[in-house]
Amino acid sequence: MASPGSGFWPFGADEGSAAAESPGTARAWCQAAQKLTGGLGNKLCALLYGDAEKPVETGARAAPGAAEPRPVCTCDKKPCGCQKADVNYAFLHSTDLLPACNGEITTMSFLQDVVDILLQYVVKSFDRSTKVIDFHYPNELLQEYNWELADQPQTLEEILLNCRTTLKYAIKTGHPRYFNQLSTGLDMVGLAADWLTSAANTNMFTYEIAPVFVLLEYVTLRKMREMVGWPGGCGDGIFSPGGAISNMYAMLIARFKMFPEVKEKGMAAIPRLVAFTSEHSHFSVKKGAAALGIGTDSVILIRCDERGKMIPSDLERRILEAKQKGFVPFLVSATAGTTVYGAFDPLIAIADICKKYKIWMHVDGAWGGGLLMSRKHKWKLNGVERANSVTWNPHKMMGVPLQCSALLVREEGLMQSCNQMHASYLFQQDKHYDLSYDTGDKALQCGRHVDVFKLWLMWRAKGTTGFEAQIDKCLELAEYLYNKIKNREGYEMVFDGKPQHTNVCFWYIPPSLRSMEDNEERMSRLMKVAPVIKARMMEYGTTMVSYQPLGDKVNFFRMVISNPAATHQDIDFLIDEIERLGQDL
Repeated sequence: MASPGSGFWPFGADEGSAAAESPGTARAWCQAAQKLTGGLGNKLCALLYGDAEKPVETGARAAPGAAEPRPVCTCDKKPCGCQKADVNYAFLHSTDLLPACNGEITTMSFLQDVVDILLQYVVKSFDRSTKVIDFHYPNELLQEYNWELADQPQTLEEILLNCRTTLKYAIKTGHPRYFNQLSTGLDMVGLAADWLTSAANTNMFTYEIAPVFVLLEYVTLRKMREMVGWPGGCGDGIFSPGGAISNMYAMLIARFKMFPEVKEKGMAAIPRLVAFTSEHSHFSVKKGAAALGIGTDSVILIRCDERGKMIPSDLERRILEAKQKGFVPFLVSATAGTTVYGAFDPLIAIADICKKYKIWMHVDGAWGGGLLMSRKHKWKLNGVERANSVTWNPHKMMGVPLQCSALLVREEGLMQSCNQMHASYLFQQDKHYDLSYDTGDKALQCGRHVDVFKLWLMWRAKGTTGFEAQIDKCLELAEYLYNKIKNREGYEMVFDGKPQHTNVCFWYIPPSLRSMEDNEERMSRLMKVAPVIKARMMEYGTTMVSYQPLGDKVNFFRMVISNPAATHQDIDFLIDEIERLGQDL
């Protein structure tokens, strides 16, 4: 276990003071912040070092905007570039902000204070002496704060307090010891892109109102298709709200490709369709079948081997069985990086079967698609270039801020034919530019958020080699964890062999269970271990890691690493923490 004061455990007395734990790092950060942001950097550093009044993080009603007086603005430029006058938010409301007449000073001051709150949160997210989560039960948070919506407006002072309170209880998903989900980390360039996107506040359905963003989506999707292996990046695609929607798009397009009449006439006009996916695949395949009227019973689950990979011979057997019953196989969804085991289905063998029986091949690479950026690991997706469609979520392995999911389609024009409705009030045919850049009619959505800019700007900032190094590091950390616990007393691996992705699945066996015979009673007790340790993790706020059962296997930890801020020391801390919190069970 780490000794007190080491930055691992326990927490420092003041979890907001980065300087207390690492003064050199904090001072370097402050010097950079002062150079880049002037007054904002000075103010933030004062807060971090304790030289100024700390912001209110509880329910107290101190004026957040009055912590540091600002000189009165005397220039007549709008907007001006000088520091703003001191503003008392206790008597101001949202109606005093732009577009209110003479609202520039109040707006600039208010937004600077919001940025202060955000910057404090960002810095604390990377400080290992802070908690990953300040956990409270739902009823506690509901009773401690008033979250209800009222008829009368709150003051801007109260709005800033709302911002602080919300972030106080938010999970620090960028924290180096947050391992709970497939999407973790906090990228600074991606964050800046997200802020810019929100400020631009436009919709992705036409070039007319999103010219740069539409072009960036065009070039980014083409680059992603090139990396899949389609010649010249040919094909089509779209950014969707997440991998589940991307997978549903694939089912929709595959169905339309086989039976285009379904668009107008519905499911009653076509035969009974069936889809195939592995028993370890994501639940979104069944959810998509339900949403499209195909039905969850029409999704046939294919057996997997002990490592979680689809067995091709079982796939072919089930296809033939379905055809004999008069069903029409229309889609096989292979998985590149399963959610729990991180397994990669044998795509080449699956592609051969799909070609033989003329079935649409989809690859759900939501989790594993990022490995295409790595020369060392992209072989795990060999055969993906033969797919008809691919889901790839840059908000997972590549660390792009949520949400950022792409559906890539090999056949150009098919997506447009499948989804277009020719709404003349949006997609006029007599516009003065190339109408192929009006992408809204090929989407299921009308309103569509700008998700591409985060990925595009991060790609510009890192280059492909930067993403490669980031991904390779995460996979190396997973191998480090595996090597550390595979023969360690008190640990059992869920499956044999080195994981293919960053998923490391294991049981922690408390001392009380280590000498027990492997029987039903032991399994019953072991099933409760991971949930109790996870609950203790959250109550202490030290770290977070996921657990789940699978098939006949009782609850086990599923450790995933996608945060580039994580280090070997964080892996060591996790192991020590599991043992500390579970030794008495």
